[in-house]
Amino acid sequence: MKRFLAIALLTLAQAGGVNAQTLRWASQGDPQTMDPHSQNESMTNMVNGQVYERLTRRDRKLGIVPGLATEWTQVSPLLWRFKLRPGVKFHDGRPFTADDVVFSVQRAAAPTSQISVYANAVGTPRKIDELTVEFQLASYNPIFLQHLDLLWIMSKSWAEANRAVRPLDFKNKEESFTSMNANGTGPYVLLTRQPGVKTLFKRNPAWWGKNEGNVQEVVFTPISNDATRLAALVSGEIDFVLDPAPRDVPRLRNTSGVKVIDGPENRIIFIGMDQARDKLLYANVAGDKNPFKDIRVRRALYQAVDVEAMRIKLMNGLSQPTGSPTPSAAASFNDAALEARYPFDIGAARKLMAEAGYADGFEVTLDCPNNRYINDEEICQALAAMWAQLKVKVRVSAMPRVTFFPKLEKLDTSLFLYGWGGAINDAESIMTPVFRNRGDKGVGAYNYGHVRNDKFDALAAQSSVEPDTTKREQLIKAALTEYKEQFHVLPLHRQMIPWAARSNVNAVHRADNWLELAWVTIGN
Repeated sequence: MKRFLAIALLTLAQAGGVNAQTLRWASQGDPQTMDPHSQNESMTNMVNGQVYERLTRRDRKLGIVPGLATEWTQVSPLLWRFKLRPGVKFHDGRPFTADDVVFSVQRAAAPTSQISVYANAVGTPRKIDELTVEFQLASYNPIFLQHLDLLWIMSKSWAEANRAVRPLDFKNKEESFTSMNANGTGPYVLLTRQPGVKTLFKRNPAWWGKNEGNVQEVVFTPISNDATRLAALVSGEIDFVLDPAPRDVPRLRNTSGVKVIDGPENRIIFIGMDQARDKLLYANVAGDKNPFKDIRVRRALYQAVDVEAMRIKLMNGLSQPTGSPTPSAAASFNDAALEARYPFDIGAARKLMAEAGYADGFEVTLDCPNNRYINDEEICQALAAMWAQLKVKVRVSAMPRVTFFPKLEKLDTSLFLYGWGGAINDAESIMTPVFRNRGDKGVGAYNYGHVRNDKFDALAAQSSVEPDTTKREQLIKAALTEYKEQFHVLPLHRQMIPWAARSNVNAVHRADNWLELAWVTIGN
């Protein structure tokens, strides 16, 4: 407690005493780790992204702008050159140089990194001089800058000094110095980290960038219960909630002292299924078969889902049902055929189940997070009720994200709810890491259903290196059509994201659901 008070007093003194502004905010979940390369999960990335930076940044409209690099040039189709920002220092005073960039990209490509697919996609980094780095690609990358924008820069010497030269293996519960500590170049400095309790930050007085907000210190508190989180906001105990429950949003809009900041998110929520094993790990099926290997069963489950009822009754209108497996409509080129859903039809679904030999259904466990997506556990319960009409008995196994994601990483699942999205409006962002056949260098690393579709894989692989934009669009549409028609995943909807804040808090809502603390202003 004495240490905490000392840090708090020091923070206030550095912030200028009475002018200090503290943002107290909450979410249903907690960051998984302070290691920026270990876990690729939006909440974790967002919190770490206040401390760590990339060569590029995102503006308010998700455009790519200079970050730790001031400029870049595509020297040739396979070579990019970056000029680094001079005079930048890490939070502990170490200078930022090209060595840190090369080290960070190589670290991000390690097997224990969940962003290895992106690090491998930008080619081989090499130092030209202290403030110049080049990236040599083995093949053309049509979204090179988008991939580079996902790679956080760490201090090489700091990582070496703290025995953290590789990302921690989160799924196997490894702990390292980077579990609880961070040293970036960003606008905020990590003060203390208490997982599941509280995380404290202070403004970095030596940051190279311009703070457009006035937040001097940040207190983040995970509050899992929706009602408790809401009550804390309404009472003024906290200033901002990242994820109010949709059912509470209408009331919040009419609550004095509180406001709602909302907009669409680039994120698809879908159901994945184990389509590799001959016998499911968590199921009771006649003949010990895997029903998810049968396209008729996958389609039956799809057509038994009433997404419109889910949108109105469960999501309170804060969802956009879609048939496309992409995080945004732009990623599927706003193609009407890809966006269209197959009809909700219980009769047709029952017929398909009977044709597949499952007229009497089967039992299966549906793995689901309970603190990651909007109404995630409730969605799973709703699906269980809908699939009961096909005599499919679903046991919903809901768990915190800190348990859920490592379980999926180990492919320890039969049926699961999942979401994917972020700042990139390109199908490559989901096709290579999530849908392609599992392979080397992060390809298919998030293909937790272990789906194998060689036709799709070939089309997707070709689109990843195609320089001609027209040909690439055709390849992507063909690949997505194949994946959709095989019902390898069951798309549900894209989330609409409401934020809730005290009336005196101004924040910029982005489509990647990213709260940029340097843009937040707290009034009197």
